[in-house]
Amino acid sequence: MKLQQLRYLVEVAKQGLNVSEAAEKLHTSQPGISKQIRLLEDELGIQVFIRNGKRVVAVSEPGKEVLRISERILREAQNLKRVGDEFSKEAEGALTIATTHTQARYALPGVIAEFVRRYPKVRLSIKQGSPTQICDMVVSGEADLAIATEGISLYKELAMLPCYEWNRSIVAPDGHPLLALGRPLTLDDIASFPIITYDFAFAGRSRINQAFTDAGKTPNVVLTAIDTDVIKTYVKLGLGIGIIASMAFEPERDTGLQALDASHLFEPSTTKIGIRKDAYLRGYAYTFVELFAPHLHRKEVDSALHHGDDEE
Repeated sequence: MKLQQLRYLVEVAKQGLNVSEAAEKLHTSQPGISKQIRLLEDELGIQVFIRNGKRVVAVSEPGKEVLRISERILREAQNLKRVGDEFSKEAEGALTIATTHTQARYALPGVIAEFVRRYPKVRLSIKQGSPTQICDMVVSGEADLAIATEGISLYKELAMLPCYEWNRSIVAPDGHPLLALGRPLTLDDIASFPIITYDFAFAGRSRINQAFTDAGKTPNVVLTAIDTDVIKTYVKLGLGIGIIASMAFEPERDTGLQALDASHLFEPSTTKIGIRKDAYLRGYAYTFVELFAPHLHRKEVDSALHHGDDEE
């Protein structure tokens, strides 16, 4: 039995049972993958994949368990490599952060600049997606850390570390009636106008919905987006007022718009980091976490990871 055979198994499953796509992803040949998988099946004495002619059409019941164990073995093999690299190449390696647009655009730039300054030989990658997509990236091993407001708590494989609280502002174009009220906004004020805000899966949207529901109000949401810059663009065009993360309003850049505080109307949201509970983190990964959330020292991160192990 070889690790390469396990990689082939896992990649075929990951590519929707498409052997050709798995071969392309792994830079090898389709016949080579098929041969190695059959050799492994012969050694195990079971059929991992169910076939119709030459096509793989399903995963057998014992095959599901083989895949689960194979994924774990490959993760542990990667952890072993990281242990070796930690001592032989302390300041070299790779770190992949999966995050949402709001975090990548507004919360991370300063952190990334400082990290790159400290670790110029570490290859840093940023992958963007929805909260579900970025959590899936960490669970599958495509990314090391997930940074998001929504979603992380839904994944039992991930340890969750709270980073910071944030709230929202209302953005409106210059001259908008809301800007002339001269008093704190109410939900009635906001509900009187068309609203542009985040897609439900993003940036604490659930807190916005909950506030209106609790007040017995129905907001007139005319447009949703995953990107704060898109929201601000359509607010500028006069399609409505925007509800955005306060950190995403930049007065020097957002000319033609003004922001009004709405933190008294909505419960604060918490941005979190998600890490696989069985991950071995390199030293520079702990540094990245602490740069992003200064209260999360190595001890706190390890405690969260090990607490996750205890729960299982």
